[in-house]
Amino acid sequence: MTAAAVTGCASGKASSGDGGQSTAPAGDGSNSGTKSNGKNSIYVIGGKSDDPFWSTVKRGVEDATKLVKAGGGKVTYLGPQNYDNLGPDVAKLTQTAISQNPSAILVPDWVPENQDSAIKAAVAKGIQVFIYNSGGIDAAKRVGAVKYIGSDDYEAGKAGGAKFAEAGAKKVLCVNTVPGSANQEARCKGIKDGAESKGANSKQLPLPSSNFGNPSAVTQAIKGALLKDTSIDAVVTIGVGDADSAAAAIKQAGVGDKVKLGTFDLSQSQLDRIKAGNQLFAIDQQPYLQGFYVVSIANQYLSYGVLPPQNPILTGPLLVTEDNVDAAISGTKAGVR
Repeated sequence: MTAAAVTGCASGKASSGDGGQSTAPAGDGSNSGTKSNGKNSIYVIGGKSDDPFWSTVKRGVEDATKLVKAGGGKVTYLGPQNYDNLGPDVAKLTQTAISQNPSAILVPDWVPENQDSAIKAAVAKGIQVFIYNSGGIDAAKRVGAVKYIGSDDYEAGKAGGAKFAEAGAKKVLCVNTVPGSANQEARCKGIKDGAESKGANSKQLPLPSSNFGNPSAVTQAIKGALLKDTSIDAVVTIGVGDADSAAAAIKQAGVGDKVKLGTFDLSQSQLDRIKAGNQLFAIDQQPYLQGFYVVSIANQYLSYGVLPPQNPILTGPLLVTEDNVDAAISGTKAGVR
């Protein structure tokens, strides 16, 4: 992945800041040796531009960018073209951001073994780093980042696994289309542990990363798993696109009366199925808040040394079920859930 392959969000049109550097804290945000002129250059590294989840994150980024622009700063968004080689590609994007001498880099720590050296290089150069979306507080401490902002993927999985078991499921299939990614592995482990805590069990169905965004391939893989193992009575997916594929697979396999469906993240189709009684839950990590919080908090810290004391700053998990689906539908229509 070269620099030419990355995408910039609309907020990249903001006027240029001076990109001055500041002293990086050792992971706890206690050192507020930051700029005070507000002209901050912030690089946000996230998912690919046509991923529905990341479209919502970018909306939060773009709204927070208005505050950065008001101070004469700028925000640039970088994302991979696909997830086939996620860890190395995001490490390259981090190196690209470092080469621009920004004030801060905001990045998920998806694949630590590939990404941590690049993230630590940014910290060593005096660039403020915030980990968000993936990695958790452990990643933030490990690389010397200021904060972690996002959900706890393992705890989110535990909540989903327990919910399946409470609804009567005995064997949960966790479909993972980005195997090896730390947050997805944590989600499936959480599903397993949550299900087992309530007397059920779970196994993972790892699929090639090239299947991500390929509805037909994911549908056929899940359908095949359901037909091969008729004891599976629940399916959970790592994202909304895969959940639509899982719904199709359940229908094609003719097991809609037995197999429950759940997913991480939200979309209108998930909410419609929950409201209609055809899907048990969706686990919301509030991606809009992740994008908005990480940019606005970084900007305030760089400009004034202002920093919330909580670490991590959690945006989830929140379980959306038939009990609270109407409120979630309103948020989705507004583009913030």
